[in-house]
Amino acid sequence: MEAIDTLSYLLQHTSAIMQRQADQVLQERLGVGMSQYKILSTLQDRPNVQQRFLADSLGQTEASISRQVKLLVEKGMLLVQTNPKSRREHVTVLTAKGIKITEAAREVLNSYHSPAFGRLSDKEKHQLGTILNAMHQHYCQEGKPYACDLPWFSQFGQEVV
Repeated sequence: MEAIDTLSYLLQHTSAIMQRQADQVLQERLGVGMSQYKILSTLQDRPNVQQRFLADSLGQTEASISRQVKLLVEKGMLLVQTNPKSRREHVTVLTAKGIKITEAAREVLNSYHSPAFGRLSDKEKHQLGTILNAMHQHYCQEGKPYACDLPWFSQFGQEVV
């Protein structure tokens, strides 16, 4: 197996495992899954957006986002409101409960992942961050499928778009 095959596999496999484990931990501790957390987190960073924006930025279908939003509305974490500037548009906003759950989820995930990152030296963390930022820049550039338009500001000294 070539090095690039191994690196690609390790990155994809590790990402998938981290996603599954994070989903399980969030479900057990807060009653929300990773997909719901991503919606809440995106709305905290970019309030008052349409579901189409959420679907595009998270790489999910609008139907999937709609189902998750409906569940989050039922749980009292989101509100769907008519945009005052355009009555045809509906925007999704976090409630106080949604903000509280989003912040709690960040703490849960940080706590859960900290042992793995604790195994890395500060230099290794910096190198990993630099490498992941460079890869993110490549895969998330404008015009590529599922490219995000959210700027990512890094402690590694560069803005990634």
